[in-house]
Amino acid sequence: MIQMQTVVDVADNTGAKQAMVINVYKGSTARRGKKRLKHACLGDIVLVTVKKALPNSDFSGGTDRGDRSKRRKAKAVVVRMKSHTRRRDGSYVRFDSNAVVLLDEKNEPRGTRIFGAVARELREMNFMKIVSLAEEVV
Repeated sequence: MIQMQTVVDVADNTGAKQAMVINVYKGSTARRGKKRLKHACLGDIVLVTVKKALPNSDFSGGTDRGDRSKRRKAKAVVVRMKSHTRRRDGSYVRFDSNAVVLLDEKNEPRGTRIFGAVARELREMNFMKIVSLAEEVV
């Protein structure tokens, strides 16, 4: 489960290296005491803020603070998750790290390459471009 304040790796070549989830757009809620926590699973869309980036990328920041804060936020889709996910055939899939791929306005990937394996569940969520660009689909 990926929830707010979770630090995730960025698995594409946009220049961002690490991001932190600040909102979950599509996902399920869990009740913890009196609070309802929203969490994301594989294929869910989240809003992230880029924490670490290459110096010459779009996410490296500008000279004035307003410009930098606008550029450092992006929509992303969860492609890898540390916690296990049950599939319909009864098997479980789990990865070594939490990772996302940054999206543009049309929910297409911003980068041209996807690093590492991605989950097969993305095919069911109609992220076919990400599945085709990935090195491996698990």
